[in-house]
Amino acid sequence: MINQLSICFDENKKFPYTNYTRNDFNIHPCLVTSQGALFEEDCLKVLPDIENESIDLIFADPPFNLGKEYGRKCNDSMNDQLYLEWCISWIEECCRILKTGGSFFLYNLPKWNILLGSHLIHCGLDFRHWITINIKLGLPIPGRLYPSHYSLLYYSKGKPKTFHKIRTPIATCRHCGGEIKDYGGHRKAMNPLGVNLTDVWNDIPPVRHWKFKSKKRKTNQLSTKILDRVIEMSTKPGDLVLDPFGGSGTTYAVCEKRNRHWIGIEIQNCDVIVERLTQGNLHYHKNDDYFEG
Repeated sequence: MINQLSICFDENKKFPYTNYTRNDFNIHPCLVTSQGALFEEDCLKVLPDIENESIDLIFADPPFNLGKEYGRKCNDSMNDQLYLEWCISWIEECCRILKTGGSFFLYNLPKWNILLGSHLIHCGLDFRHWITINIKLGLPIPGRLYPSHYSLLYYSKGKPKTFHKIRTPIATCRHCGGEIKDYGGHRKAMNPLGVNLTDVWNDIPPVRHWKFKSKKRKTNQLSTKILDRVIEMSTKPGDLVLDPFGGSGTTYAVCEKRNRHWIGIEIQNCDVIVERLTQGNLHYHKNDDYFEG
């Protein structure tokens, strides 16, 4: 399913990113649309110049420190202590710029999120959910259980200003079209829009593209469905979203689709993001158009 994005480059309609940065901020974006601005820079050089409590939603998908080769500017092979210290440095900046009532989502391996989540509490954020995202095609690790999920932490700065209930479609058989579950005999009493979203997401479609299969890939890509849920759940149109690790630009593409403003940062290879946004094509899975039975 391919959706067309209309990206605006009218000089009079460009996103006013300077409204959210300090007066002496002198880093110029590599792309500005009507909805957002993209900076090709280290996030630790951009985040300190963003105004306090100016962001409604932060979504962070940092490198997992797995030794992958993303390029010369990205070190994905730190020792554990250095990696945690690096994460804490940008997490603290993110907590500073997050509005009261704003939401913070952190996507990482469970081994890191169990430690980073405690620091989010230390920074004054409130725990809401540990979301499990089923990863298909994971590889077994000798001497351990088969790894089959990533974790998505959901924290907020105080009571969430925005929380929209998300529903998922009633599961049906892909062959006969009949409903798979009877829901304990209460099916007729259920909301016709579907089932309340849980904190276990088994219906995320895998991203398959040659650009992202190599261990030497230069960008990381998430399913748009993850970002569609996160953004719909925790923001409203016109809110400002920040993603400090742009990867292939999924967050920004969904923001453009969902009419949210955005500030994006990616340390290198922003041409991948610029091409994705400016060519007008988005391989887009939204919340209710895919079910993995």
